[in-house]
Amino acid sequence: MYNNIDQIFDEMREAVHNGPVAVKELKEAGRPVIGTYCTFTPWELVNAAGGISVSLCSTSDKPIAAAEKHLPRNLCPLIKSSYGFALTDTCPYFHFCDMVVGETTCDGKKKMYELLGRLRPTHVMQLPQRREHPMSLELWKGEITALKEALEELCGTEITDKKLAESIALRNTMHAAAMRFYDLSKLPDAVITGKEIMLVSDYLKFTFDYEKSVAKVNELVDKILENYIDGQRRQDIAAHRILITGCPMGKSLEKIVDILESPECASLVVGFENCGNLKCSHYKVREDIAPLDALAEKYLSIPCSVMSPNEGREELLRHYAERYRADGVVDVILQACHTYNVESYSIRQFLAGEGIPYIAVETDYSQGDLGQLATRFGAFTEML
Repeated sequence: MYNNIDQIFDEMREAVHNGPVAVKELKEAGRPVIGTYCTFTPWELVNAAGGISVSLCSTSDKPIAAAEKHLPRNLCPLIKSSYGFALTDTCPYFHFCDMVVGETTCDGKKKMYELLGRLRPTHVMQLPQRREHPMSLELWKGEITALKEALEELCGTEITDKKLAESIALRNTMHAAAMRFYDLSKLPDAVITGKEIMLVSDYLKFTFDYEKSVAKVNELVDKILENYIDGQRRQDIAAHRILITGCPMGKSLEKIVDILESPECASLVVGFENCGNLKCSHYKVREDIAPLDALAEKYLSIPCSVMSPNEGREELLRHYAERYRADGVVDVILQACHTYNVESYSIRQFLAGEGIPYIAVETDYSQGDLGQLATRFGAFTEML
């Protein structure tokens, strides 16, 4: 039976691998391609405009040397990687994109977008950083409206409330499928790995027949649950359960999961409370109010570390640590990411109050710290 499940995972890997070809074909068919870097960019608007929203390459150390010809060396690797891919034209998604949508989530990205604007038309959304301030929601709705107008001009179409409502419903369906898969980690005995969670997240991000993608994820969950009810197990039920938080995870940071899920650490990653995973799918867009109001409300709720204060992240960590019965939390912080680095002190204190073991590691996209990470994670998991 589990061969069927592994076959679905293989199909998903192939679909992710073929993502650039799919975007090329959509571009040739006349669909505008909109490149994004952040969870704060409203996918629903791009889709309602008839565009294809693609997540641009930003998680490899390969283009960083090229980026450092224009950017300082002591800058966040995500920013350098993003710019390096664009500068060297080695990201297929950037190659095909008609416009980049950025956001002011940090000062480094904000200034990088100025340089990126020389390579592609770039629209930058001004993100309020005090979620509870009475003016923040109004300001953010204005930014969403400005993006709507920019997309309408680029795509040559009107984004009606009807189109936007349909797009919101579709996106909510995608998030529901993602959460249904992520919530397999609620089961007493683990049935999925951290690498598989990352794969399904990428599958929903880099495949563009959205109804088919949702159906495939739901099919996968159904098969896993059927096997679980029949008493079949895929993973070591004695493994420590780890919740990952912090900066965005990508291909280069699979090293974190590989080490944690190695026999030496005897652990299993049960969830990712970070950009593109739980932070993205936990919050649904309301379908009972005006669409632009609903988008503003949802996206301003995302508890990114740029928010100050950021109690929402603590609430999300408490919720998923309990929901997935996490034995410990690993905070993954990219070098020079000041907001996540500073916030780690508050997160450590908060989790200590909850009685949840915590470790923070600062890393980059290179493989040079594998030994150090293995030593630290080994010591951490030994205490669990």
